[in-house]
Amino acid sequence: MNMQKTARLILGLRAAGWSEEKINDFILYIESGEDKYKPSPEAKDE
Repeated sequence: MNMQKTARLILGLRAAGWSEEKINDFILYIESGEDKYKPSPEAKDE
Protein backbone atom coordinates (compact mmCIF):
# COMPACT_ATOMS: atom_id res chain seq x y z
CA MET A 1 0.00 0.00 0.00
CA ASN A 2 1.45 3.37 -0.92
CA MET A 3 1.48 6.42 1.34
CA GLN A 4 -1.49 8.07 -0.40
CA LYS A 5 -3.69 5.01 0.16
CA THR A 6 -2.49 4.72 3.74
CA ALA A 7 -3.37 8.36 4.41
CA ARG A 8 -6.85 7.89 2.91
CA LEU A 9 -7.37 4.78 5.06
CA ILE A 10 -6.42 6.68 8.24
CA LEU A 11 -8.58 9.67 7.35
CA GLY A 12 -11.52 7.40 6.54
CA LEU A 13 -11.23 5.59 9.86
CA ARG A 14 -11.04 8.91 11.71
CA ALA A 15 -14.16 10.09 9.87
CA ALA A 16 -15.88 6.86 10.92
CA GLY A 17 -15.19 7.75 14.55
CA TRP A 18 -12.32 5.36 15.28
CA SER A 19 -9.91 6.35 18.07
CA GLU A 20 -6.21 6.84 17.31
CA GLU A 21 -5.37 3.73 19.35
CA LYS A 22 -7.88 1.62 17.43
CA ILE A 23 -6.52 2.91 14.10
CA ASN A 24 -2.94 2.14 15.14
CA ASP A 25 -3.88 -1.37 16.30
CA PHE A 26 -5.70 -2.01 13.02
CA ILE A 27 -2.68 -0.94 10.96
CA LEU A 28 -0.44 -3.12 13.14
CA TYR A 29 -2.81 -6.05 12.53
CA ILE A 30 -2.73 -5.51 8.76
CA GLU A 31 1.08 -5.43 8.72
CA SER A 32 1.88 -8.07 11.35
CA GLY A 33 -1.12 -10.39 11.34
CA GLU A 34 -0.88 -10.68 15.12
CA ASP A 35 -4.22 -11.54 16.72
CA LYS A 36 -3.62 -9.19 19.66
CA TYR A 37 -4.16 -6.26 17.26
CA LYS A 38 -7.18 -7.77 15.47
CA PRO A 39 -10.27 -5.55 15.74
CA SER A 40 -13.24 -6.96 17.59
CA PRO A 41 -16.89 -6.33 16.76
CA GLU A 42 -18.47 -3.45 18.63
CA ALA A 43 -21.76 -3.82 20.45
CA LYS A 44 -24.62 -2.39 18.40
CA ASP A 45 -27.28 -0.20 19.95
CA GLU A 46 -30.76 -1.59 19.45
